[in-house]
Amino acid sequence: MTAPLRALSATEPQSSPAEAARGPSPAVMPTYARQDLVFAQGQGSWLISTTGERYLDFASGVAVNALGHAHPHLVEALQTQSGLLWHTSNLYRVAGQERLAERLVAATFADRVFFCNSGAEACEGAIKTARRYHFINGAPQRWRIITIEGAFHGRTLATLAAGGNAKYLEGFGLEAGGFDHVPFGDPAALQAAIGPETAAIMLEPLQGEGGVRVVSDEDLRGVRELCDAHGLLMILDEVQTGVGRTGKFFAHEWAGITPDIMAIAKGIGGGFPLGAFLATEAASAGMTAGTHGSTFGGNPLATAVGNAVLDVVLAPGFIEGVEQKSRTLTQSLARVVDAAPDVVEGIRGRGLLLGLRLKVPPADFVKAALAEKLLLVGAADQTVRVLPPLTASEEELTEACDRMVRAALRLSHLNVTLT
Repeated sequence: MTAPLRALSATEPQSSPAEAARGPSPAVMPTYARQDLVFAQGQGSWLISTTGERYLDFASGVAVNALGHAHPHLVEALQTQSGLLWHTSNLYRVAGQERLAERLVAATFADRVFFCNSGAEACEGAIKTARRYHFINGAPQRWRIITIEGAFHGRTLATLAAGGNAKYLEGFGLEAGGFDHVPFGDPAALQAAIGPETAAIMLEPLQGEGGVRVVSDEDLRGVRELCDAHGLLMILDEVQTGVGRTGKFFAHEWAGITPDIMAIAKGIGGGFPLGAFLATEAASAGMTAGTHGSTFGGNPLATAVGNAVLDVVLAPGFIEGVEQKSRTLTQSLARVVDAAPDVVEGIRGRGLLLGLRLKVPPADFVKAALAEKLLLVGAADQTVRVLPPLTASEEELTEACDRMVRAALRLSHLNVTLT
């Protein structure tokens, strides 16, 4: 659990304590409320700062570092590919891209894969694919997409409009059209929103940014039935929930259904920028030469890492191990609730995408955890996300909960003391 981190060599990039101590650089656009903390290296579930302090990383780069930091198989794949070929563009075939696409098709519902660089791009491509489907099938008026309040689909103008969060849309002019928002967990409102211009229903099986809110298996099956009954496409945003995060390869598998289109990113790259949208042959029939593109998407470096991620995640027993770790973590998190019920209300989520519903501002809890050298991620709806690497050990899961207990006690008004 506390094995020493590998020392950086003289040739590896690193930030000095002096550079970190000078404070945030004004050269970086201040679009994030960043912690004043700089990390020099990471290994497994641990990060080490430029001042030598060790942090247990249960943020995982916001569910990106699915296999932790510096996973040896990913490092080897990237280093090997970097000495061969970095980029050619999609004007030519890319061998690693074709292999990764074939493996994703073999492991999912999909027949076709388009590679990009991020979750926002993947969601944008999924939206275009759904609209194009109806266009080529003689119904160009069907272009509107129903989405769920509290969703987060990315930061492009279209994906911001799909999410519908007024805070993120403010100041960017007219909102991109074509999206109808319905309340979370309201099947009747979802059905009522369907009209002659509706092309698809788009949702996350579990809202991460929206507060770790799980769409029930029953409701997911209901969405599938609605889409089938009305000739709509079902789009799933599995950017945060995919690649083993919930204890299945993709979260929709819990409900026993399949979408028509699915956006993925984060975990598939294991820390390297990689996204994709997957679709059935029928749903993607309109995506022909010239309809969509990406200069960097699916380049040799990214797909080498993506293939290495699948080597690990699809190995026998790996995803089943995530389920076991989820049980351990959920049981341990109950201690956090018991320790400070005036701070923590309950536990949400699935697999290793869990959340603590709080009675205090999430930012306060994140700060208290940081004081315990534990990294967590805030979310909406009074929730903080707990996102360990899928490779975290049982001991690390327990250690993280010990630190969360101490963080909760820092904020508690009950008559308790830290031990």
